Amino acid sequence: MLFKCVKKCFENTCCVLFKRDRFLNTFLTLQIFKIILMARRLVLQIALKTVGECQTSVSIFLYLVPDSARYMGLKNMDLGLAFLGYLFLDGLFLCIAAEHEITFDLREKVVTSLCNKSESLLLVNESYPGPTLRVRKGDTAYITVNNNGLYGLTVHWHGVKQPKNPWSDGPEYITQCPIQPGNSFTYKVIFSDEEGTLWWHAHSDWTRATVYGAIVVEPAKGKLYPFDKQPDGEHIIILGEWYNGYLRTMLEAAMRIGADVAPSDAYTINGQPGFSNDCYIENITIFEVARGNTYLLRIVSAVMNEEMFFGIAGHNITVVGQDGAYLKPIPTSYIMISPGQTMDVLVTANNSIDGHTSYYMVATPYSDSGGAPFNEKSTSAVLNYGGLIYNPLYPEFLPDPKNTDAADAFTKQIKTLATEEHPIDVPQEIDERIFITISVNQLPCNLPEGEKCGGPGGNMHASTLNNISFQNPSVDILQAYYWNLTASTAPPLPFDTDFPAFPPVPFNYTAGDNAQYQFPSLGTKVRMIEYGQRVEIVFQGTNIGNPENHPIHLHGYSFYVVGRGHGNFDTDPNYKHDYNLVDPPRVNTIGVPKNGWVAIRFKADNPGVWFMHCHLEKHAIYGMAGVLIVKDGDNDQEKMLPPPKDGMPKC
Repeated sequence: MLFKCVKKCFENTCCVLFKRDRFLNTFLTLQIFKIILMARRLVLQIALKTVGECQTSVSIFLYLVPDSARYMGLKNMDLGLAFLGYLFLDGLFLCIAAEHEITFDLREKVVTSLCNKSESLLLVNESYPGPTLRVRKGDTAYITVNNNGLYGLTVHWHGVKQPKNPWSDGPEYITQCPIQPGNSFTYKVIFSDEEGTLWWHAHSDWTRATVYGAIVVEPAKGKLYPFDKQPDGEHIIILGEWYNGYLRTMLEAAMRIGADVAPSDAYTINGQPGFSNDCYIENITIFEVARGNTYLLRIVSAVMNEEMFFGIAGHNITVVGQDGAYLKPIPTSYIMISPGQTMDVLVTANNSIDGHTSYYMVATPYSDSGGAPFNEKSTSAVLNYGGLIYNPLYPEFLPDPKNTDAADAFTKQIKTLATEEHPIDVPQEIDERIFITISVNQLPCNLPEGEKCGGPGGNMHASTLNNISFQNPSVDILQAYYWNLTASTAPPLPFDTDFPAFPPVPFNYTAGDNAQYQFPSLGTKVRMIEYGQRVEIVFQGTNIGNPENHPIHLHGYSFYVVGRGHGNFDTDPNYKHDYNLVDPPRVNTIGVPKNGWVAIRFKADNPGVWFMHCHLEKHAIYGMAGVLIVKDGDNDQEKMLPPPKDGMPKC
């Protein structure tokens, strides 16, 4: 049995044979000690190998020799050596990260929701939202996606850094071609230092509207949450959107004429719209709680195009995590969360207002856009203290949809935990600076004579980074880049390497009239970054077109948000910005304020091809995106992994 367990550990499978209570408090047999002594040399070799390779911290605990051992003929044995062997075994078993094998079956299913509307949705495992992926810090998951749908797609593991493994990151035509109908692909999802709540979603056009789910990354085995009180339970809360109509058809029709897709018909919590959606029959999610207990709410914003305020009637909440990293606790009555972000929130079920035993939790949109239409309704679920749900209390305190001051007031409080057990490493000096403008633009109408385009002024919608509207290639960038690195002969690269580090034409970015910059260039351009560089990127919102808050997501990295402000960023190298280099938020998605800026920093230590884009789908589809390629370093530990042995999906 012991050697079977050691073999499993060699295969990188979590295996804990001996627990302290079993090993020390049950009858110990002479045979077990003999096995430990005989295997000590092998065990030491395993342990030394594991210390160098294990993705999680090695946890080694010293144990006292039980008195019962003295009565088992072991007096003259080398007990110290025996328990040294046990010590290393225990550390080994705690250290080895687990592997998970999971299947995602994608297919269309008719779902009935808003006001008894029935729509055919593309779902994973017939679930809306999709299944929760639950792992521990440092685990690896092998997820086989069987596409039984009607069109090709990919899946992205949002916030998982995938060290050296862009092959399983997922963005369509960036790191892979779509998984075509009737085909399968297995993603190797490598978790490293993430801890908290992340999520997964489709990464092809707007398919993430229904193909999404939560990822729960629990602390490594033997570790606790860094909270004053460990939660008594948890609930997963996923904010989403519901569209009446077949969304893919709606999208194709809008893109043909360069128009926006119409706003959603409802926001949802765990797939249900809840109260305040003009329905006679409420489709609502209920979260049961026990009075006096504290719950960890894992909140995911899978919303397509709007930031959201969120709060619970009669309850204050404490924000303790964001994007798979812990925060300094933030006591608050509400949060503001952008599409793509996740937040971990503690709530204690300790309220009783006028006899209420049920309370609405509500999400309402926040939109600082000047004129773009959006769904102004809210969505709700019920926090219920047991029993019948009657007249739940409503949170009247949530900010209104245009309250930028409320959004800023919450965002400014966010700081990373930054403790000895959860350290950070903010670059204090910078090797490479990149300045990127964010704009909503237009392109001339290219439809046949007599047909009208759907964008402003009869033009077509476009969106840009540094006034370049990103165009997807016909083959994926990662494979082309890799084969040009490794093959003696390879086809021409489907991209240019001249994405500018500064806007091609500097201007007053937040001025009132920037019409001359309305029409951008088109291109598939990447920015090459040397391995190990300390990088600062400033994202600058502009007043071109219809300015608003833009949640920017960077694949392959968590980054530090060291500065944020309204107006134009001062690019004078001698100007000293009031940066937070002590405990800035460590996130993977950040909202760039309307006509404002955000400065982020990270060390380019994850080689590969990494997508960077706005997480408002209405902007991503029209080109508000770019690609960073972090080159390989000098040694094997600093190089991209090779592609999967079974190959990648074909374009």
